[in-house]
Amino acid sequence: MAKKKAFALRLDPEVLKAVEKWAADEFRSTNGQLEWIIVNALKKEGRFKKSRGPTNSDDKSEI
Repeated sequence: MAKKKAFALRLDPEVLKAVEKWAADEFRSTNGQLEWIIVNALKKEGRFKKSRGPTNSDDKSEI
C-alpha cells in the first residue's frame, strides 16, 4: 500500500456534515469519501492520470 500524507483540512460544519452523511450512505469513512471526491474531481478535469488498483475508498462506478 502506498504511503499517504496527512494534513489538516478546515471545512464549514455544514459541508462536513453533508460529507459524513454521504460517506455513511456509501459505507465509507469520512476520510475515504473525501479522497474519493477529490480523486474523481481530478480525473474529471484531466488532472489525475495515474492508474490505481482497487482500494477501500474506490467507488463502485466510474464518473
